[in-house]
Amino acid sequence: MPAFDALNDLVLALAGSAWVYPVVFAFVVIDGFFPPLPSETVVVALGALAVSAGTPNLGWLVAVVAMGAVLGDSIAYLIGRRIGLTRFRWQRRPGAVRIADKARAALLSRPASLLLTARYIPVGRVAVNMTAGATGFPLRRFAPLAALGGLGWAGYSVLVGMLAGAWLRNNPLLGALLAVAAALLLGVFIDAIVLRAVRRRADRRAGIVTRKAAPAPTSPRKRLHREVGEVEAG
Repeated sequence: MPAFDALNDLVLALAGSAWVYPVVFAFVVIDGFFPPLPSETVVVALGALAVSAGTPNLGWLVAVVAMGAVLGDSIAYLIGRRIGLTRFRWQRRPGAVRIADKARAALLSRPASLLLTARYIPVGRVAVNMTAGATGFPLRRFAPLAALGGLGWAGYSVLVGMLAGAWLRNNPLLGALLAVAAALLLGVFIDAIVLRAVRRRADRRAGIVTRKAAPAPTSPRKRLHREVGEVEAG
């Protein structure tokens, strides 16, 4: 779109200025809940410029992009919690309902894989994060995954720009596919660790409940008195 192309050109023109950091931060935040604004191409292009022109600073760029990604994903989560999944007509369409149902099921079975992978898919991350908020996925679990996903996405996007240069600025598809694969592997690994920890905790709780429910052992003297009383009564 011409308007978005103009915004891209503005960010790239500001690459040598300190203003580039708040501008790219706003880009990434808005992209977290408004997918038509493409922040990936801007971040990759700035990563390429950081290597070829020496500006912007790579460390600052990664930090700003990561914070923007986390904030944008959190806003999408809060929007989902606020409006739910059925308030608007488009949310009740069969396609939207199927996507929400699949996201809800995946959040229950493999939340880390889903949330980390969705960060690399412009429309997918908005749908998944809104679904997480609308279905009551705990914020205490969402926040660390959003932070990890945002940091990974920021580092990966800047690294793609550094390695591939300006070529991937107009061809981000390959980088996006590789990012999805890397995020999926990372998510599977994290899910395995979390699932194991949850199972161990459940086993410990089950053991505690079993011990509490079991009758206290009877001392030999009390058992003898009870048996004698039964004999005398008989």
